[in-house]
Amino acid sequence: MFDSHSIPSAFITHAANVLGETSDGLSGPDIARYCTDYAVDFNVDIPHAEYPFEAPNKRTALKENIARFSPEHQYKVIKELCELERFKGNQSVKDLKFKLLSRYAHFSMSGDESSINESLIEETRHWLEDYPEVLKLYQGALSKFQNELFTRNLLDDLRLALELLLKGILKNNNSLEKQIGSLGVHLKEKGGSRELTNMFVKLMDYYCKYQNSYVKHDDAVIEEEIEFIFEITSSFMKHIVRLS
Repeated sequence: MFDSHSIPSAFITHAANVLGETSDGLSGPDIARYCTDYAVDFNVDIPHAEYPFEAPNKRTALKENIARFSPEHQYKVIKELCELERFKGNQSVKDLKFKLLSRYAHFSMSGDESSINESLIEETRHWLEDYPEVLKLYQGALSKFQNELFTRNLLDDLRLALELLLKGILKNNNSLEKQIGSLGVHLKEKGGSRELTNMFVKLMDYYCKYQNSYVKHDDAVIEEEIEFIFEITSSFMKHIVRLS
């Protein structure tokens, strides 16, 4: 039975196996160093604070160390280890992070109930990997959002990213507004239901109107709406790429 008050031990074991993988994972000294730093920060006693470990292998040591933390701290430790520069491009670690965010985000200690949907963002990044220019713009918009730079430039980035994605998929050079009809045809051809396609096209129409109203005047941007625009843009992109 699922326990919403803890991260299952099986997931902790899986995380340790991925992060401590023999050839591409963290080394024994790395595990000791990172875990010790977290143990000091969170005032936790861990069984393997020094290397070499009194454990069969480094994966077991990492698992037993992580198991000593609270669920909130486990979430933070696993997430931050996944985000280490050394794991950039590591598909197994990316999959681990996505599972963590999609299943256990309620353990996040950000304290911001209106924080952006991290699992949606992570999945959108995944689907945009074959569109590097689009992904670069999307990442730029995300950086501005995370640093609370709620300006029209953020909306510009999102709009242009979506426009470039549609140009790539629909094989044309049309502006976003002129893509709506072609997008509807494309979605139907790819097996989208009539009802969802009609709703999608209508939403895109309103999306363009919203962007045209607010990207021209920086002081007109309503900060409380930025999160919604970011997430609906992400949903647009994810659905378009998946269906295509």
